[in-house]
Amino acid sequence: MLFKRNNFRPYILLLALSILFVSGCNIVKTESKTPTLLKTENASQAELMNEVNRFASVKSMRAKMDLKFEDNSFAQFGSKEVYRSADGEVVVQRPASIFLKVQVPVIKSDVAQMTSDGEKFRVAILQDGGDGKYKKFVIGTNSADYSKLQQDLSASNGGSSGQLKQNVNAFSNLRPQHFTDAMLVRPTDARHFYVHSTTYQIEEDITQKKKSPLRVVNRGYYLLDEFFRGDGGELKITRRFWFDRVGGIRLARQQIFDEKGEIASDITYGREGKLTETGDYPRLPLQILVTRPQEKYAMRLTYQTPEAVTIGKDYPATAFVLQNSWELEEVDLDKKLQEVTAQQQNRPAASNSLMTRFQ
Repeated sequence: MLFKRNNFRPYILLLALSILFVSGCNIVKTESKTPTLLKTENASQAELMNEVNRFASVKSMRAKMDLKFEDNSFAQFGSKEVYRSADGEVVVQRPASIFLKVQVPVIKSDVAQMTSDGEKFRVAILQDGGDGKYKKFVIGTNSADYSKLQQDLSASNGGSSGQLKQNVNAFSNLRPQHFTDAMLVRPTDARHFYVHSTTYQIEEDITQKKKSPLRVVNRGYYLLDEFFRGDGGELKITRRFWFDRVGGIRLARQQIFDEKGEIASDITYGREGKLTETGDYPRLPLQILVTRPQEKYAMRLTYQTPEAVTIGKDYPATAFVLQNSWELEEVDLDKKLQEVTAQQQNRPAASNSLMTRFQ
């Protein structure tokens, strides 16, 4: 007996539905948590630039601060060295002057003093945790690259020079200028180009309970990028500002780039509060974290008494040129760099070739 093919179609559909029904009974419903998407506020590029310029309205500042240093030399291995907090006194003044004094807590004994007038920096190491052998008075240039000097010291002194190497690294890398840009945000200007965009970041708030929907959140940010046009016409990035869009618009982060487009400083601004007793500066960060990825260190600055901060006072230029009143041994990093460069240039080519072969 012959059947037409179309007569089987109802049975095929019924079989397919039966399979779907049976397999549906075996589906297990699982819950998957996703970061809570926080509500964001809107702002124009002009409003973002105005917020940068509000920070830039601080012309000078004097404050007592808690300082905490982090050595990130071993960050590639997932570890870091966190040092005890120190007391600090900071005086900054536009365009780029700073005086920084670091003291041992409680006894208030000076560990180091350092200044920068925007071009040169001076660092006096008054305590080295030992017999005083490495107490120095170091002079250098803010824009100089002393990596060649550090490499030469490492190679010429061998494994026994670890302590000396660390001291020289600290002298040349821990520049007071690194903290000037963090505390005295430069205003926007007509010489640069600005572009704004948005981004989102998944963040974890360890202060929230583990099961809280606000423990892991998706937070929205505005990005404001600053560019300048190079001699060849190409655009180069100089700064990037991050604005937290949750609960208002807040400058949360500033990244400063070097000539190669690498991040030189990554500055994070903590919660806002009132500085001084006047009420004229109600929304400024109470804590600043300065990270220097290339020098592999970070320093956290926290105002000890925000209402005791002094803003707007004029300081003489001499306040930002440290004098060697302790008669410490002076180390001129620029002079040493010239000597190392000359030695390397005078080395025989054959010797350099032989050294390269066995490296």
